[in-house]
Amino acid sequence: MKTTEAPLDCAFGRALLARQAACPLATMALVGEAERPRCASPVARTNCETLLALLRERATFALRLPPPASPLPHAAQLRVQCGGLRGLAEVAGDEGAGPSDVHALVTGLQAAFGTLADIPFAPVVAAMKRWEGRPRPGGGKPS
Repeated sequence: MKTTEAPLDCAFGRALLARQAACPLATMALVGEAERPRCASPVARTNCETLLALLRERATFALRLPPPASPLPHAAQLRVQCGGLRGLAEVAGDEGAGPSDVHALVTGLQAAFGTLADIPFAPVVAAMKRWEGRPRPGGGKPS
């Protein structure tokens, strides 16, 4: 009997959907009527998940996030993913907008610092605090 592995959700899927990052390992899959990014590599997904968990852990106090076991609101997930990736790109020496290759960024950080836990997270958390989403139509002011 042949078994098929279920596709793995991309750890930085919200950043990819917000067009704040890109990854060559990400493919879009239909889930119901929505497209969701999937990761083609289980090892890369594990690395990205580990990095995302570290980002959330290191930014919990600064961003006033709920405890790690609690789900994050959408806006907080975007701040952690988009701002975190932007900060990681700055630490890696890329001062561009957002990483065009998340997988290359993660493997480059691993090579540069030995482990993901050894990345200097202070500038990354500062980038998460600075990150702002798209402005709301009409200036975001209530009517």
